[in-house]
Amino acid sequence: MTPSYETIKTRLDGTVLSATFSAPPMNLIGPELVRDLVAMIEEVSRPAAPKVVIFDSADPDFFFPHVDMTKVPEYTAEAAKAGGPGDASLGMLYRRLSRLPAVTIAKLRGRARGAGSEFLLACDMRFASRENAILGQPEVGIGAPPGAGAIQHLTRLMGRGRALEAVLTSSDFDADLAERYGWVNRAVPDAELDEFVAGIAARISGFPRDALIAAKSAINAVSLPNPAEVRADAALFQQLVRGEKVQQRTAELFEQGFQTRGATELDLGDALGRLKAAD
Repeated sequence: MTPSYETIKTRLDGTVLSATFSAPPMNLIGPELVRDLVAMIEEVSRPAAPKVVIFDSADPDFFFPHVDMTKVPEYTAEAAKAGGPGDASLGMLYRRLSRLPAVTIAKLRGRARGAGSEFLLACDMRFASRENAILGQPEVGIGAPPGAGAIQHLTRLMGRGRALEAVLTSSDFDADLAERYGWVNRAVPDAELDEFVAGIAARISGFPRDALIAAKSAINAVSLPNPAEVRADAALFQQLVRGEKVQQRTAELFEQGFQTRGATELDLGDALGRLKAAD
């Protein structure tokens, strides 16, 4: 029997756990979702936990659009429960996700932007629907740098120039471009995505647990940012996101339908390009 969560639906098939995010109306990353994620990470950290965890979304349009900008202190407080007040950030929570003694696979349909993209980047592998996946880091367009891992992961995955393009333009990237840049492992035709990810999960779950954990730990030692780098990014984001410029720009976005299921969220990269120029 698997634990129950308010915003995550789980199903265990042998040693493969499927975890589907369902936080209506649009899977914003808020305190309830972060609370469940903290609990789930704790559960999967235990001995004899599943070998593989597949994350996906019940919402075909939104995997995670971004954080709930009206509840930054609340979700930050929930994230702190994973590591204490000194690590009160999504970035440090996501670092715990990256270090789980299980293989984590993100199956992406819909939009994953901001901390939603950073959640995917914290997973071990990312496979995206060619027709229905969008990724983006909109933070700079709003007025702050990404603070939950994008700077660290994208620079390592893409190289300096492409990471700067992704972060500084705040543009949306479709699955094919994301694959070419290294943001996702592969872009897969939507009709084949479920079977493709299930096949990879089944193959990995058939291998010895000790070998999986040892290999993942060795790769993490080479590729993961250190805690000081994650904390520095989080501190800068948390400082600037409370500033006047961010408040002004988010207020303009809210007037246009930000955090609702309308055109602004569906095409957030374009909406950011239309905001008034800032200093």
